[in-house]
Amino acid sequence: MFVRTISLAAAALALQVTAASAGQCPLDIKKIDAALAASPQLSTAQLEEVRTLRMTGAAQHKSGQHKQSVETLHKAKAILGVN
Repeated sequence: MFVRTISLAAAALALQVTAASAGQCPLDIKKIDAALAASPQLSTAQLEEVRTLRMTGAAQHKSGQHKQSVETLHKAKAILGVN
């Protein structure tokens, strides 16, 4: 019984973390889009990398890979200097 309770609690926590990650993705995408619209002072290669990371992160989000999406989008934000 104790093991089952622990398992259920762990599953509930995992769902909360996934939901939190899922909610983070659209916010990160908006921040990236706003930073790109502001014409950042980046090289052509950096801009291409940011755009690629943004598209990849959005696709990961849509396919339910929220942890990977957050990681990918954070790379783009780091290049842009966005928090």
